[in-house]
Amino acid sequence: MNRRPGLSARLKLTLSYAGFLLLAGALLLAVVWVFLLRYVPDRPIIALGFVPNRSDLLRAFVPRAAQALAFLLAFGLLGGWILAGRMLAPLTRITDAARMAANGSLSHRIRMEGPNDEFRELADVFDTMLEQLESHITEQQRFAANASHELRTPLAIAQTLLDVARSDPTRDQAQLLERLYTVNTRAIDLTEALLLLSRSDRRSFTREPVDLSLIAEEVTETLLPLAEKRQITLNVTGETTHTVGSAELILRMMTNLVQNAIVHNLPTGGTVTVHTQSQHDASVLRVENTGHRVPPELVPTLIEPFQRGTQRIRTNEHAGIGLGLAIVHSIVRAHNGTLDLTPRPGGGLLVTVRLPRTPQASPPNRAH
Repeated sequence: MNRRPGLSARLKLTLSYAGFLLLAGALLLAVVWVFLLRYVPDRPIIALGFVPNRSDLLRAFVPRAAQALAFLLAFGLLGGWILAGRMLAPLTRITDAARMAANGSLSHRIRMEGPNDEFRELADVFDTMLEQLESHITEQQRFAANASHELRTPLAIAQTLLDVARSDPTRDQAQLLERLYTVNTRAIDLTEALLLLSRSDRRSFTREPVDLSLIAEEVTETLLPLAEKRQITLNVTGETTHTVGSAELILRMMTNLVQNAIVHNLPTGGTVTVHTQSQHDASVLRVENTGHRVPPELVPTLIEPFQRGTQRIRTNEHAGIGLGLAIVHSIVRAHNGTLDLTPRPGGGLLVTVRLPRTPQASPPNRAH
């Protein structure tokens, strides 16, 4: 926006320093007048030798006082300009860094040294902000590239199938429609997952009281047929656990966790345990499953978008789109919670979600 030109901060500080110094000098001279010169008589003093009266002292004092005030003004302006420059030097560095960031360069850091004063604190906060912005933009660019690639794949497959059908009219139409339906379903699932991920990242949802234990029961009932098909034992334990957030997003988060625990499990005879618990500062959800051993170096990549963890076991019908745990992580983050993934020594994974707790009483435990 257009603003009228004004004095710089350095000039304002300089004038302030000089003005205060000049005022202090004037007050000092006033003190000399009030408490000293006014008590000197203004008439000739008869005494041996020369004894100055008030008029004599004023003629000698006023020019020197004016010279002193002029010196204080010049000294105040020069010293104030230098002092203001030194005081504002850190702010100049912060301004230069902000200007570089506004031009698109987020890799620059101030890294201000010196005592931990207000400018140092501001510079550290600005560095942290730049680091978070750079990380967020890099993550968004990588996500956009991965999403474009993932969306292009089903569209390219559909285009190939249509080209084949057009060039070969005798091809089995039922088989072609079935494959097109599968490809289209995958594209729709991917698009819905991307929209959900975007929504949770924006945190544009209504917050309301949510009982994690009730959602856990609903999720396990929904996924029980899948667990029975894979001969997985599904258990729900714990207590009534309340938090505040979006019931829809938390339902999706828990569904992804339990479905992953079922799919990435032993071929048969595995177990999945869903446990809810209220702690003094958080509402805790734990999803633990058996399965093959997960390398520790693979765990940090599991919450990255489109990182499917190729060393984990899965079935073809639930190959996923690579956004399951990424959506979980985004939903947990949007609810100001934490997500922790820990490999079990005997195989499988323990996922712990901590969400802000609401101050509500908890009834006795129940197990299923």
